[in-house]
Parts: sequence; structure tokens; C-alpha cells
Amino acid sequence: MSEEEQLTILASEGMLVKRPIIETESTCLTGFRQKEWEEKLK
Repeated sequence: MSEEEQLTILASEGMLVKRPIIETESTCLTGFRQKEWEEKLK
């Protein structure tokens, strides 16, 4: 796979590039699952 093909795939699949990550003292949250984030970040 060429670099151009790789960039095209990454640009078309937003979740491959934009994965929010939050680290706290007790946990690390990746991806966005609203219910989980609300529970952990209260």
C-alpha cells in the first residue's frame, strides 16, 4: 500500500485518527462513549 493510499484511508475513517484520550489519576479513557465518560469524570 502506498503512502498516498494510507493517507486516503486515514482521512476517510475519522475514528482512525481522532480518538480522544483522557488520563486521570485513576483511569485512562479512550474513544468517546458518553455514558462511560460521564460516570468516570464526575
